[in-house]
Amino acid sequence: MKLLKTIKRALRYILKGVPTQTITAQVNVSKSRNILEGKHIVITGGSKGIGYAIAKKCIDEGAIVLICGRGMEALKESQNTLGGSDKCKIIPFDISDIENIDVFLEKCYIALDGKIDCLVNNAGVSFHEKDFRTVTSDGFDKQFNVNYKGSYFLAQRYILQQEKRNSISSTNILFISSERGSFHTDIPYGLTKAVINSLVGGLNNRLSSLGARVNALAPGITVSEMTGRTADDLTYKPSPCGRVFLPEEMAEVAAFLLSDISNCISGEVINCDYGSHLKCI
Repeated sequence: MKLLKTIKRALRYILKGVPTQTITAQVNVSKSRNILEGKHIVITGGSKGIGYAIAKKCIDEGAIVLICGRGMEALKESQNTLGGSDKCKIIPFDISDIENIDVFLEKCYIALDGKIDCLVNNAGVSFHEKDFRTVTSDGFDKQFNVNYKGSYFLAQRYILQQEKRNSISSTNILFISSERGSFHTDIPYGLTKAVINSLVGGLNNRLSSLGARVNALAPGITVSEMTGRTADDLTYKPSPCGRVFLPEEMAEVAAFLLSDISNCISGEVINCDYGSHLKCI
């Protein structure tokens, strides 16, 4: 039966040509209501991709943003397009450099006039291993050091600083996870995101009575350098909606979670993948 269908499909292609399909995405961007006015927000990995889109949306909503990343040139370029140094501060930093997190955070507080309301743990790497057999020890360590260990200790040091400054009740941490965190997987990237999802619940249990909030946003496959997908071709048939997502879509949800409008939400992993993760749990 399958062979017959394949032959019929091949004959159609020969007679009529290969069918083409154009996939488009309509991003419904909320009008600026200044829902983040007065907020000071630190975003790791903020010079490109989802981090950059979140930074732009936060600035549009009235926040003062600080982005970090490993490349100073990329940070400067992003700062220029995000409105300059008045709206977007930059500090070069690799979050896997655990020993210097306290120094980095101190620089952030100074740059943001002594206040950090929100931390967006976005920085991440993926080596896209084919399967379990191709994973190397070095690749495993690098992905866990950035995606999990760096984010873990940055959140820890931030919480300690907020407690020291008597600002814990206004603290908001948002981790950028992935739909892969809900998949059964043997690849380091997905494993790091599964651990992040668990951490969100654990930190919420630890901190919610103090007024702090901790959530995660878990995107599906999104246009970025990491995924290698571009806005020129959004087609992705395995997705329930038939396409990949745009960073701007993720930024809309992130801004909501960072705002006081979502004060009743904590300890949640918000999947932004059109339900793709549900079929893989």
